[in-house]
Amino acid sequence: MSVHALQTGIGQPKYAYAIRMSCRVLFVLGGLALGYAAFGFADSHIYQAVEIRKFERAASPAQANILAEGDVLGEIHISRLQIKAIVVQGDSSTDLGHAVGHLSESALPGEQGNIVLAGHRDTFFRPLRNIRQGDEITFKTGSDTFHYHVESTEIVAASDIQILAPSAGHDLTLITCFPFYFVGPAPKRFIVRATEVDRALQ
Repeated sequence: MSVHALQTGIGQPKYAYAIRMSCRVLFVLGGLALGYAAFGFADSHIYQAVEIRKFERAASPAQANILAEGDVLGEIHISRLQIKAIVVQGDSSTDLGHAVGHLSESALPGEQGNIVLAGHRDTFFRPLRNIRQGDEITFKTGSDTFHYHVESTEIVAASDIQILAPSAGHDLTLITCFPFYFVGPAPKRFIVRATEVDRALQ
């Protein structure tokens, strides 16, 4: 068989040539998928780095009652898990692609009720898989720093809206998809419940 025939697949069984071409197509698609994922990862981390610097240098915070979709609300920090992320108002795909999102229907920091924050399991909230009862969560806004202790965790169905219910205290709920390493849209949600224990005026 000639070199040309080997390169083009002429003279080879049709299924062998089809397999080779399929492998090449899959290789290209895999490369594109990895490139897209890398771009998204880099984009979110660049956004976080810029917004954290702006937030920590801000002289006067935005008023909570005039927050618009995508506005920076504050910064969440879980020291033991090395989580530090900007929190923005809203939970659209754009918001969650860059930051942790505050569900606008839930309470704001400092208000009585249930503050609900959502984050992607493959970015900012992946370390939540290792969270423990008693861990401290800090939520820093432009004017206050709120401290919470983790009370419990649970796994619920994606359709369970009871996790969004208001509370009579000053509570914080974190939501991310579960299982953490599930491929595709995850069928459940991992929930962290925390209660405010202290507040320090800056």
